[in-house]
Amino acid sequence: MATFLSKLGRLAFRRKGVTLLLWLLAFVGMGVAASSAPTPPADTFSMPGTESQEAFDLLTEKFPDASVDGATARIVVRAPEGTKITTPSTRSEVERLVTELGASSPQVVGVAAPYRSPAVSISEDGTTAYMVVTYKVPAPEVDDKAHDALDAATEQAREAGLTVEAGGDAVKIEQAMGGTGEQIGILVSAFVLVLTFGSMIAAGMPLITALVGVGIGISGITALGSTFGLSGTTSTLAMMIGLAVGIDYALFIVSRFRAERAEGRTPEEAAGRAVGTAGSAVVFAGLTVVVALAGLAVVNIPMLTKMGLAAAGTVAVAVLVAITLVPALLGLAPVKVMARKGRLRYAVKPLSDRQRRRAAQHEAKLARKTKPNLGTRWARYVLRHPVVVLLVGVIGLGTIAVPAASLELGLPGEGQMSTQTTQRKAYDLLSESFGPGFNGPLTVTVQTGSADSTEAAGAGTGAGAKAAGDEIGKALAKTPGVASVSPATANKAGDTAILTVVPTTGPTEKKTEELVHALRDTADDLERSTASRILVTGQTAMFIDFSQTLDDALLPYLALVVGLAFLLLMVVFRSVLVPLKAALGFLLSVAAALGAVVAVFQWGWLADVFGIDAPGPIMSTMPIFMIGVVFGLAMDYEVFLVSRMRESYAHGARPGEAVVDGFRYGGRVVGAAAVIMMSVFSGFIVEDNDFVKMIGFALAIAVLFDAFVVRMAIVPALFALLGRSAWWLPKWLDRILPRVDVEGEKLAATQPAPRSPRESTLIG
Repeated sequence: MATFLSKLGRLAFRRKGVTLLLWLLAFVGMGVAASSAPTPPADTFSMPGTESQEAFDLLTEKFPDASVDGATARIVVRAPEGTKITTPSTRSEVERLVTELGASSPQVVGVAAPYRSPAVSISEDGTTAYMVVTYKVPAPEVDDKAHDALDAATEQAREAGLTVEAGGDAVKIEQAMGGTGEQIGILVSAFVLVLTFGSMIAAGMPLITALVGVGIGISGITALGSTFGLSGTTSTLAMMIGLAVGIDYALFIVSRFRAERAEGRTPEEAAGRAVGTAGSAVVFAGLTVVVALAGLAVVNIPMLTKMGLAAAGTVAVAVLVAITLVPALLGLAPVKVMARKGRLRYAVKPLSDRQRRRAAQHEAKLARKTKPNLGTRWARYVLRHPVVVLLVGVIGLGTIAVPAASLELGLPGEGQMSTQTTQRKAYDLLSESFGPGFNGPLTVTVQTGSADSTEAAGAGTGAGAKAAGDEIGKALAKTPGVASVSPATANKAGDTAILTVVPTTGPTEKKTEELVHALRDTADDLERSTASRILVTGQTAMFIDFSQTLDDALLPYLALVVGLAFLLLMVVFRSVLVPLKAALGFLLSVAAALGAVVAVFQWGWLADVFGIDAPGPIMSTMPIFMIGVVFGLAMDYEVFLVSRMRESYAHGARPGEAVVDGFRYGGRVVGAAAVIMMSVFSGFIVEDNDFVKMIGFALAIAVLFDAFVVRMAIVPALFALLGRSAWWLPKWLDRILPRVDVEGEKLAATQPAPRSPRESTLIG
């Protein structure tokens, strides 16, 4: 592996013009393909095998004219203080609003006005009403004109003195993405890169190459969107993790190139060795990330599977960029990529007398400056106090992980949005006037005349669907936690009916989840007595099923990802204990990050500091996404840091010396990579949406724990305690495992010994 990648790196360095041209053609070609590709399909959310999805499919089949997949907007209107919604002047304004909404856009199918069914759409105190605007297209296809028309109609009603707010999936979600927080994160990243490398050129390379890789990956997703059913949101995870690993991979190779140059190798030799060693680590780190992302398929939710595979493809592009485009860019600036101080040591042109004197002075200064760097000092401290460092790290993370035992999963709803949004205001108005369960109604489908029910009843009873639905509704109304049940409505064929059940509790409350399970248990008993097929669905029920599906898949996903990564790392490091502690350390950092997220976002600790309006359940997709992203970064840090230790050990160093060498060359780079990722992820914490805050906080805190506590404290402490045993591998396993030579043992035998920097200057 190292030999092949070294040849590839040298080739890209020598043929930099051709390499850059090929990547430019790929970038432009993918951009053209994306711009000319058909519009990506709208998001289609499905959960095969769940009762909610089965009921939804039944509604689509039996009520084809109901536009069950069409977007809706709920407009909540409150009369001026001291009046009621039925006051003639107020009613006139509301009816005008209904007319405006009905004619606002060609995409509007109709408006359910409050005065047509006042028992349902006007509150008991008569101060509040709501109306439902139905669209003929799903939410992602509602165009800007329709959004603007809706906003204009509601604003006109406000000017007339009414309190008007809008909720539902047809209402545009205002998110200040890409704002000040993200800009600060990017600026911090640039500052850290400049501080790490001491060169603007070296600092810019990881950013440029990461953007190229992400650009090609996202363009590819867009170009193939209509072919493989990849919606616009499929690229979300790909962009996040592609940018993260892209910066890391380029950072590792540029750093290794500079280290090889400092040891006296010519630019081409340094590029080949950097790609052969650090590039090997990048390839295997990338493989572990691909495993983690492709493993999302075990969740059996098509949307997540597509997101995982798309992100895996973007990571693969990032790996290719790192091992080909990065050495080509190094070929353009082999001297300017070095730190500005002492750059004359690496000049490839003849030096003037003044430049020679400056170079000689710098050489003398370096010769006097023999103090070890921060990474070396820290590694030696850990080697002297391994037990203390290990106990502090494990106990500290274990304590932070305790709240994770109380993790409750849910999906984002309007009740968790910022109190400044119209969706949250509409949600609160409905809760106050109609009860908290009004925001999360359940839909119950009753099908008669099916094969199963016919066999049970002895004959088809399709015409009795409404009667069966009313009978079932009366039985369900007796279930504790039910506020009301609507009369049944049958389809044209008369074989299926639907009824709406309103809970007494809000959609994200635990009691609502318990109610859904209780209704399904009751439905099982009623199916036998009524010879009907009864299913419970609705947005709230789908959210509950989605959370349960993800909860059930979490452990199998972890087992798959950690198991396959264990095998890959065992091949890389030729050890059993090294991949074992890498996997256990990852699990510890993830548990601690989840504990911190639960404490802040679910329990409300420090809620004012982070600007959290409504602590509540943790977003169902957050743990899975966090595991995928953090696993990728954790394996990056593990492979890069430990591969330098393995390289030193393979070349004859003692275990303790190998740990010090790993930190001497890799500690600063891994620390810089972690700080960069933390600054980028932290930018999301200042966003208005609580769930965006949650993702940013979770990723930033997870990187903090994994990079600085696990990789830089617990890992070297374990190496100090295990000694040579850390690299133990059974002989029978050693014989069957393939040898990939990540540490570059063969390179040492095939490449000439490094020259001094001055000798390298004269030859280069």
